[in-house]
Amino acid sequence: MLAKDIREMSEADINSRIAELERERFNLRLASGTRTLDDPLRLRVIRRDIARLNTVLREKIIGIGEAGTSASLPKARGVKSRVSRRTRTGTTRSSKRA
Repeated sequence: MLAKDIREMSEADINSRIAELERERFNLRLASGTRTLDDPLRLRVIRRDIARLNTVLREKIIGIGEAGTSASLPKARGVKSRVSRRTRTGTTRSSKRA
């Protein structure tokens, strides 16, 4: 399931698909305890599909058009890089080790 396809779905469709996949995941986890699964990677695929659905649903709720674009992401304020951080003595961490 691609994110592009999920974005075309309505919120109700996304919620019903999440519920359906959660039910399938539960049944597979239950079956894995008693027998060997035919396709054990199906659990991973379901888990990732659920995460993808939840991400797109959250985007719709927040109002983000498309994730990953610089225009849609909030700007970070006051973020300092680790290189410019100094200790109390005024020296950088890398110079203390030498």
